[in-house]
Amino acid sequence: MNYFELYEFPVSFNLDAVLLKKKFYDLSKHYHPDFYANESEEKQLEILELSTQINKAYQVLADLQKRIEYVLTLNQLLSDEGKYQLPQDFLMEMMEVNEALMELDLEPDAAVQETLSTQISDLEKGVFNELKEWIDAFDSASKQDQTNILLKIRDIWYRQKYLLRIRDSLNKFAAR
Repeated sequence: MNYFELYEFPVSFNLDAVLLKKKFYDLSKHYHPDFYANESEEKQLEILELSTQINKAYQVLADLQKRIEYVLTLNQLLSDEGKYQLPQDFLMEMMEVNEALMELDLEPDAAVQETLSTQISDLEKGVFNELKEWIDAFDSASKQDQTNILLKIRDIWYRQKYLLRIRDSLNKFAAR
C-alpha cells in the first residue's frame, strides 16, 4: 500500500494540508498501539508497524519536496543521480555559476558572494515557478499527459537538487 492509498488520497502533488493533518490525527488515533495492548502480540506488532507507516507517510505527504520525490519514485522515474542527464542549457548556465564559486574560493569577496547568492536565488525561484506550473497541471491532465508532466517534473527535481548543492557550497563560503 502506498502512502496516498493509506490516507485515501489520489496521487497528487497538491494536497489539502488541513485535510491531510485531520486524516493523520484520525488514523493515528484509530491505530494507536495503546488501544491494542490487550490484543495478541502479532496484532500489536501489526498495529505498531501500521502506526509507523502512518507517521512516515505523513512526513512525506506533508512536505512538497518529499512528496515530489515520492511520486517520482512511485512512477519509477528516479535513477541513480550520476545517470540522469540534465539539460545542456542548464549545465552551461551552471558552469558559469561553478566558475564564479571557484573564483570565490580563491579570492573571497563579499560583493561577489552576494551577487552569486542573488543569482542562485533567482535561478531557484525560476525553477520553483516552473515546477508550480507543472504540478498544478498534473491533477487535471489525462493519464498520457500526466506521464509527460511527470517527466518534466523529474527534470525540475534534478535541477533543484543541483541548485541545492550549489547553495550549500555558497553557504560554506559564508560560514568562513
